[in-house]
Amino acid sequence: MADKEKTGNVLILYGSPRKNGNSATLADMIALGAESAGARVEKVFLHGMKISPCQSCYACQKPDSKGCAIDDDMQGIFQKLIEHDTWVIASPVYWFNMSAQTKLFMDRCFALPAYKKNAFSRKKIAIAMSYGDTDPFTSGCINALRCFQDAFRYVGAKIVGMVYGSAMEAGEIKADTALLKNAEELGKKLVQ
Repeated sequence: MADKEKTGNVLILYGSPRKNGNSATLADMIALGAESAGARVEKVFLHGMKISPCQSCYACQKPDSKGCAIDDDMQGIFQKLIEHDTWVIASPVYWFNMSAQTKLFMDRCFALPAYKKNAFSRKKIAIAMSYGDTDPFTSGCINALRCFQDAFRYVGAKIVGMVYGSAMEAGEIKADTALLKNAEELGKKLVQ
């Protein structure tokens, strides 16, 4: 049982329209590190899924709530979020923040406690981001990272680490071997 507790399971949430893009490459390296340390990894590509914006109906916040009132692909993701010990959220920077696909996902996580009380408690989270500028501040990457930090601190989840780097063209991040190594090491750290 101790091995199972150590290895856990990792859910990778890809928030880019590019399945082989730069943030996806970083997430894949995190997955590689986690798998090499014994974790089971499941991947979810948010782009192409039917995830509607939160409707602010507060059905998920009522004492007798059965969950989110919106019947879309997020229903399956809620269950995966509960089942997995560790989440990796990968997103490119679009217009000074996380991608729209990632933001839709984050907004809908508001309903997660309706499926399981203290659903965020003891979750370990890693963030992988890419941006098309030379600086994480001027690109808006820092804005996105702060959004993740603030949201997960508020709900009691722990961000174990973040990897982020500059790359514009799909696959360009592969030239940053030091960053890829850091991403792989972060994957191993998630499992410890």
